[in-house]
Amino acid sequence: MSILTHTQLTALVNEGALEHVIPERINAASIDVRLGDNFLIEDRTRPSIVDLSTKESPPMLHLPPCDNHGTIILHPGDVVLACTVEVFHLPDDVAGLFLLKSTPARAFLNHMKSGWIDPGFNGSPLTLQLKNELAHSHLRLKVGMPIGQVVFWRGEEVPPSVSYAVKGHYNQRTGAARNHHA
Repeated sequence: MSILTHTQLTALVNEGALEHVIPERINAASIDVRLGDNFLIEDRTRPSIVDLSTKESPPMLHLPPCDNHGTIILHPGDVVLACTVEVFHLPDDVAGLFLLKSTPARAFLNHMKSGWIDPGFNGSPLTLQLKNELAHSHLRLKVGMPIGQVVFWRGEEVPPSVSYAVKGHYNQRTGAARNHHA
């Protein structure tokens, strides 16, 4: 496998592997992605035991922006499912990894480490699992802000039977995706 750099990333975008990419956001070895407009937050009024063995999701509520500028506020300890503006259509020989940008990370916004993107992931934005790690301060997030970057690798094409295009549960989704069986 080899990491894709600027010329290869530009070609990948031009071939349609990602929609809504701002050309200036194609970096030397990554592509910046922006925060989308769909948010799900834990429903604190319905505490439950979540059975991970059945791929159950915790009770979640749609979190609308708190103003006309697409802003949401994360209180200390809040977790939210969000999505990217960019929509992915990865070929069967390209994988990716989402990494939080340094500015939100330095403000103690955390991404919960579920950022791997398998070859064949298609027709969907990335779902992000974000958490405000601060004990006393709120974090303001705005739709369209740069939230992360994706590093891509090209390797041998995977057989169609194991491609995420065939096996994946989160293809062809809009907005933040909850567990498949939720």
